[in-house]
Amino acid sequence: MLFEPRSGRLAAWGNALLAGLVSPDEAVLSIVGEDAVHRVVGVPPAKPGGGLPGASGPVGLTLALGQMRALGVTGLRVALPAPGHPLGLSGPADFNARALEAQEAVVAVGAALGLVPEVVEAGPAGDVHVSVTWHCLPVREAPPADVPSLGEAERELAEALREATVVLTRLDVAGSGPVAEAALSAYRARADAGREVLAPGYPPRAVRVLALAQRVDLLVSLAYEHGPGGAVAASEMAARAEALRPVERVARRALVAAYNSAVEERERG
Repeated sequence: MLFEPRSGRLAAWGNALLAGLVSPDEAVLSIVGEDAVHRVVGVPPAKPGGGLPGASGPVGLTLALGQMRALGVTGLRVALPAPGHPLGLSGPADFNARALEAQEAVVAVGAALGLVPEVVEAGPAGDVHVSVTWHCLPVREAPPADVPSLGEAERELAEALREATVVLTRLDVAGSGPVAEAALSAYRARADAGREVLAPGYPPRAVRVLALAQRVDLLVSLAYEHGPGGAVAASEMAARAEALRPVERVARRALVAAYNSAVEERERG
């Protein structure tokens, strides 16, 4: 399964909407994807005592994004933090803690606001109803932590892909054999089928970096899910996690660089 964080969809299609490249309906449909519904709570009014009716939420994405535009938001960035790695975050501590718990967040450009998703699943297997509530919270206006440029991310990914293959082979993980090949074949088929990897307005290099980052992330996921057969000792699992952690970190950095590239290009003029 390809890793496509909800924060990535919100940032990508939110940026396209803010740039006037897509309609609100198209943006919302792409953000929601296969989920049942997305709502936003906590968006402040544009003026003291003003703002749109019910702007504090819960409101739909169209209304929330419109209100954020009125507050001065010009773009959206992604954060994909992990323990010990606050990737894309700038504080304060409360926002960082909630983003770390969700393992993702969206940070606005032009207003000191951020969005953290709360995902609720209900229903039997095969008929799961997923609802997402985005909590709008204050953030610190500061450079995001540890976000590379697209060029840097692409160079890191090429090395990470080679390293992941070596690590999987050394650990005798099933993900380095037929299982990985089948998953990668499915990945290529999905990409060739014309899946829109990013929203309009993103540079071709960002699409390439995102696709490669998803491929690396897929290999890492396979390594965690498939052992060399039979029970896997705790020491083996720990060794696998330790070996793959740097590769996983590179993939997350590249995902953030790709999703944030539209904002970075606009800021460069």
